[in-house]
Amino acid sequence: MNLETKWLEDFVALANTRSFSASARQRHVTQPAFSRRIRALEQVVGATLVDRSTTPVDLTPEGQLFLVTARNLVEQLNESLGHLRGLSIANEALDIVAAHSLALSFFPPWISRLQQGVGELPTRLVAMNVGEAIHVLREGKCDLMLAYYDPYASMQLDPEVFPSFSIGQVKMLPVSLPDEEGRPRFPLEGSESIPYLAYTQGAFLGSSVRMLLKNDALRLRLRTVYETAMAEGLKGMVLQGIGMAWIPDFCIREELKSGRLVRAGGEEWDVPLEIRLYRCSLVHKPGVEKLWRQMQKLPRDFLQA
Repeated sequence: MNLETKWLEDFVALANTRSFSASARQRHVTQPAFSRRIRALEQVVGATLVDRSTTPVDLTPEGQLFLVTARNLVEQLNESLGHLRGLSIANEALDIVAAHSLALSFFPPWISRLQQGVGELPTRLVAMNVGEAIHVLREGKCDLMLAYYDPYASMQLDPEVFPSFSIGQVKMLPVSLPDEEGRPRFPLEGSESIPYLAYTQGAFLGSSVRMLLKNDALRLRLRTVYETAMAEGLKGMVLQGIGMAWIPDFCIREELKSGRLVRAGGEEWDVPLEIRLYRCSLVHKPGVEKLWRQMQKLPRDFLQA
């Protein structure tokens, strides 16, 4: 196969910009020359990788699959060249994407515990919603993804391509500001309308709550007064007494302990969730491979937060 490395780099640049002209400028070539190189890559691969009928251009399904391979090859080559030039990759940071609430409240204590088992672990963490994080992982733009797992949620990942470790069991709890007697200001029991602080339509945690309420009359009493994609945002509104919300338990431990927040309903209203750490098996970054091997040797209960 007569495949040139610069074609792979061109393709990765095009996937990032979704523009032939912008990619050509980035690669310091004319646009006609850049287009010819992408065509040459498609001929060698034997598949159409770019859908040129859209603006901005998009990748075909074959292009999406090949993008992971292209990024992997380019990164491996750069790492090998760096090693040959005497550049150390031992302390290269791992790029991790995580759901906002996990990045803020879960990741710090969990990574501290993990490092007790695997040693110092340089990381770069970016918080984003779960849908974006899955897209980033699928395109090979990160090394690891920390996300909630719900077997009934719509977004699932092929375990063969995206293996994972279960690292935590959490619950989403319905919570409210207490009244003067310490009872929930907005209880789920009863027949009155309840001001509801909800997750936005595309938020992963929102889909889990909707599954809980799908066939229950309670949903008819919930009057949505505020929406956000972030659990921390809902927590802030609950603390202001605006309404009630479902929030992951690790985000509100201190508030429940101090009595600043109370449960709005019994355990039957809890939403159980699992937290998992994912990787893409098509990407072979030395740091990720080493961490995965180390984690496989640790006792299962050690990985659990």
